[in-house]
Amino acid sequence: MASLRVLSRSQLRIARVGLPHTAFRCYATSKPQTLKERLAELIPKEIDNVKAIRAEHGKKAFGQVTVDQVYGGMRGLPALLWDGSVLDAEEGIRFRGKTIPECQAELPKAPGGSEPLPEGLFWLLVTGEVPTDAQVKALSQEWAHRAALPEFVEEIIDRCPPSLHPMSQFSIAVTALNHESAFAKAYQEGISKKDYWGPVFEDCMDLIAKLPNIAGRIYRNVFGSGKLPAIDTSKDYSYNLANLLGFGDKEAFVELLRLYITIHSDHEGGNVSAHTGKLVGSALSDPFLAFGASLNGLAGPLHGLANQEVLLWLMKMKSKLGDAPTDEAVRGYIWDTLNGGQVVPGYGHAVLRKTDPRYTAQREFALKHLPNDSLFKLVGQIYNIAPEVLLEAGKAKNPWPNVDAHSGVLLTYYGLTQMQFYTVLFGVSRAFGVAAQLIWDRALGAPLERPKSYSSEAIKKMFANK
Repeated sequence: MASLRVLSRSQLRIARVGLPHTAFRCYATSKPQTLKERLAELIPKEIDNVKAIRAEHGKKAFGQVTVDQVYGGMRGLPALLWDGSVLDAEEGIRFRGKTIPECQAELPKAPGGSEPLPEGLFWLLVTGEVPTDAQVKALSQEWAHRAALPEFVEEIIDRCPPSLHPMSQFSIAVTALNHESAFAKAYQEGISKKDYWGPVFEDCMDLIAKLPNIAGRIYRNVFGSGKLPAIDTSKDYSYNLANLLGFGDKEAFVELLRLYITIHSDHEGGNVSAHTGKLVGSALSDPFLAFGASLNGLAGPLHGLANQEVLLWLMKMKSKLGDAPTDEAVRGYIWDTLNGGQVVPGYGHAVLRKTDPRYTAQREFALKHLPNDSLFKLVGQIYNIAPEVLLEAGKAKNPWPNVDAHSGVLLTYYGLTQMQFYTVLFGVSRAFGVAAQLIWDRALGAPLERPKSYSSEAIKKMFANK
């Protein structure tokens, strides 16, 4: 083995062919396998796996479509392939089979930290495997080296009026990165379909890497927080994002971002932002265009703006009832909200029928870092009261809190009080799940999505004689 160490890279590639697998691994321990190298090994196996599934089960019925589902936004309709995560109504989200507590326990952490690094979560979403500390550190460094924005994208952001919503600015900047798309260029040059995943992977890595700089520039332009610092290539993704926002000196806030990005990264494929990215990507739009579309969906009040609505509702309650309201006062405020024709923000979920594990993870973080904060105490008080009221009112199939019931309170505690920016952080997080699936869609040759639609008149005729 000693002679191998003096070979060039090209010689090493040639020499590897004649070496036992274990011998090469012995040499390679000094340099961790990259995510792209591991993915290249996994793709042929997964292609065979998908072929086998389709051969054995392809003609079997997967579910029955009802007229209510057609009119109800396809709610619960099984129609998408999404490998990164699966959401169970009772158990909650699993990322590649792992629960949030399992991810918190198993994924690599920053030195001295206790929350999982999002780099490790992305590796898990892409490969289904828990990476080593060395692999995660290498991924952090790679993203840091890819983080710089093209000058014209910086100018686009800087020319946006501060009154333009941060999510609109975010979408514009991400879409503009299409100018540098490796996939768009490769497609124009006639790349083979089986090789699509390679340049898509490169685009997705660039996309994720550049989001902190985009988010930081928007935040400082809109909220006047001074000059943007440089990316620190020795630090992890969440630290750099926090530092770009002006909170790099708050270690607990950096830890919060590590947790926040991890739990907001993916929530199976049917939510608006995830499905939009997959749909637009199926047209072979590059990842920048696909994720730009995802962000436009995420900006909607029924999706990514929910945590902002929760915080506004909490602030109004606190203003009316004081810092330490009684349980009866809180119960009355919840009833007043419902009787006023409004929903209780942060409660209920399209799929979940229990407390969202993402809410629980944030609550545990708060109990550790800010147990005496008045807003956190109010959130906990509502948690003990709201489900009973919602069940009594018959307003929700799921009367339990979701992820949005908590996140705004945590961000506010650390000084990030600009609620209009919260959805941008959600967007940075959601890129991880969308990007992972875009890579696999192109690796597996996923087709253009084209579901069948019907008119109301056609539906009536369909059942006229039944």
